[in-house]
Amino acid sequence: MRSVIDILDLTAGEIDALMQTACDIIAHPRDYEQVCAGKKLATLFFEPSTRTRLSFEAAMYELGGHVLSVAGGSNSSAAKGESVADTVRTVSCYADIIAMRHHKEGAALVAAQHALIPVINGGDGGHCHPTQTLADLLTIQREKGGFSGLTVGLCGDLKFGRTVHSLINALSRYEGIRFILISPEELKLPSYVKKDVLVNKGIPYEQTTDLTAVMPSLDILYMTRVQRERFFNEEDYLRLKDSYILTPKKMRGAKQDMCVLHPLPRVNEISVAVDDDPRACYFKQVANGKYMRMALILMLLKEAGTI
Repeated sequence: MRSVIDILDLTAGEIDALMQTACDIIAHPRDYEQVCAGKKLATLFFEPSTRTRLSFEAAMYELGGHVLSVAGGSNSSAAKGESVADTVRTVSCYADIIAMRHHKEGAALVAAQHALIPVINGGDGGHCHPTQTLADLLTIQREKGGFSGLTVGLCGDLKFGRTVHSLINALSRYEGIRFILISPEELKLPSYVKKDVLVNKGIPYEQTTDLTAVMPSLDILYMTRVQRERFFNEEDYLRLKDSYILTPKKMRGAKQDMCVLHPLPRVNEISVAVDDDPRACYFKQVANGKYMRMALILMLLKEAGTI
């Protein structure tokens, strides 16, 4: 049974096809209103979420399907000690496809190994977040017209940022990509990501702590929040949480066609004064995430022979 746990579970050709489907959904929404009629999506979210969970649910409703939802581990049998494997085997009896978020790295893979229906990873700890990456890619495609030759700045929490790890893996497939990694020393990109992706593929990258200095060279600025829930030490979080704050003053040093992305939620890392800048694309990302999740649900249900 095909599942999507990591962005690398999808080929570059499949991602292109998903973006084409998403664009067709945007252009012709009525053609998709009943394509999943009678089908059910189970959203199993054992970690807090607003955008990802609701966008999955909105995606299924807009395809004409239904949703079964578990929001928070305390509201499920996980609170009684039930394993992920048993949970997804049970849910497989009720639904046609699962979207799952879990605080433990690898939980989505375990779910996929035991479920009898497709599983989509909605984020597993600090590991990866493939459907956020699909939203990111569609946003870049629609705003910049493609991926080749872009200089992408990744700023903030690059250590625990699963969205960052997934995006690097996805963009590494395109020619001419260059990364600028902007973070405090304590939140640098993990060495295994640098080695396995950037170094092994010969992708140029630069590491810096200075956002202002590199701003003029960026085509994409991907801001991330410092994630309180990933820290074991509150003191470390408080010291690092406001390391980077994007303001209109900093934006004056950027290209006129640069795109600012953020997986959201934001805390302080982007001033609300930036929201009216035409280069601020993070709310466009939110909408694009719904369309890409619609396309992915369609692809997996078609492959499963359910629709």
